[in-house]
Amino acid sequence: MTSKFDNPIYVTRPLLPTLQNVNSRIGEILESKWVTNNGNQVKELEKQIKIYLNLNNISLFNNGTLALLLGLKALDLKGEVITTPFTFPATVQVLDWNGLTPVFCDIDPITLNIDANKIEDLITEKTSAILGVHVFGNPCNVNKIQQIADKYDLKIIYDGAHVFGTKINGEPIGKYGDMTMFSFHATKLFNTIEGGALTFKNEDLSRKLDLLKNFGLTSSEEVVLSGLNAKMNEIQAGMGLEILKLVNDERIKRHKIKKMYENQLQGLPGIRVITNLESESSSYQYFVIEIDESKFGRSRDYIYNVLQENNVFARKYFSHLCSNYNWYKSIPSANPENLQCAHKAVREVLSMPFYGELELNDVIKICDIFKEIYSNS
Repeated sequence: MTSKFDNPIYVTRPLLPTLQNVNSRIGEILESKWVTNNGNQVKELEKQIKIYLNLNNISLFNNGTLALLLGLKALDLKGEVITTPFTFPATVQVLDWNGLTPVFCDIDPITLNIDANKIEDLITEKTSAILGVHVFGNPCNVNKIQQIADKYDLKIIYDGAHVFGTKINGEPIGKYGDMTMFSFHATKLFNTIEGGALTFKNEDLSRKLDLLKNFGLTSSEEVVLSGLNAKMNEIQAGMGLEILKLVNDERIKRHKIKKMYENQLQGLPGIRVITNLESESSSYQYFVIEIDESKFGRSRDYIYNVLQENNVFARKYFSHLCSNYNWYKSIPSANPENLQCAHKAVREVLSMPFYGELELNDVIKICDIFKEIYSNS
C-alpha cells in the first residue's frame, strides 16, 4: 500500500487573506469605532458581492442558516414544503422553525439534486413551496422546477450553500427561483469565517429582511414584527472583502486539481465524478465521487478507512439523510421505499480533499491509493 502522508491531508482548508491585509482591514474597523449594525464594511461587501454575482437584490447575514430561516419567514409560507432529504440538516431544520412540514422527494441519480420529475406527484393543497438544494455545486433542474411552480402557484427557494459564483447558461444561479441562500462558512469557497446571504427576485423583500435580521426594529422605540439578531458584523465583512479578492485565483487552482483527479481516476471501474461542471460555470466548492462497490470491488466505507490510515481525511458527505433522523423519520414521505436514490447516495458518495493549496503530486498519491485498493480487490 502507498506510504502514508507525513502530514494530514484534510478535505478542505479555508481560503484566507494574508495577516498583513487582515490587520489593515481590522485597523480600519477599529479606527471607525463602528463594529456592527450595518457599518461601512458590510455596505461595501454587499456592493462587491452584487458586482461579483451580477445580482441586484442581496441581503447579508451572520450565517447561512439564519439567512434561510428568515428568508422563509419573509415569504410568509404555510403548510408543506417539498424538499430533498440529501442535504445538511439545517436545510430542513429551518422549515421546523417556520412551522412548515417537510415533504421529502427522492433525488436524481446523476446530479444527486432533488428529482424534478418526482416533485409534482407530492404536491397537495397544503403545498406552498419547493426548497431545492444545489448539491456539491451542481444546479438543480431549475427550468423544470419553475414550470411546476408556475403551474401550482408555488414559491421556489434554493439552498445555494455550495454554488457561490455558479452560472447556468451564462446566467448567475441566484436569478432562478424566488430566493437563494448562499453560505459564507469557513469551509466554503468564499467565506466570511461565518456568514451568509440571500438573493431574491422581489426587491420589496429587502426592507422586510432588514427588519427580520435586526429584531424587527424600525427605531429604538418601535418593533413592527418578530425578528432575530442575524446581522453580519464588520469583522466578518472585512474578512469577506479581503477573501473575495482571492476567489478567482482559487477557482483556477481548483480547476487544475479537479482535472488531475479526473485524469488519475479515469478508467477505474465504479468511480463516477459527481462534480462535473465546466470551469466557467462551477463554484469549485467540492470534488465528490460516487463509488459503486459492485464494480470497484470495495465499498465507500472501506476506501474511506484506508484513506484515513494513509493520513488522508476525505469526508462521507452527506453521510446521513435528513429523513433518517429521529425528528423526521415518522413523516410519511420519509419512507425509504420512496427515497431509494437518496439512500444509495449516502452509501456511495465521498468528498475528496479539495483546496487551492493542495499539491498536484499529493492528488496523484491519493489516487494511487485508489488504484492499489482496486488492484488488490
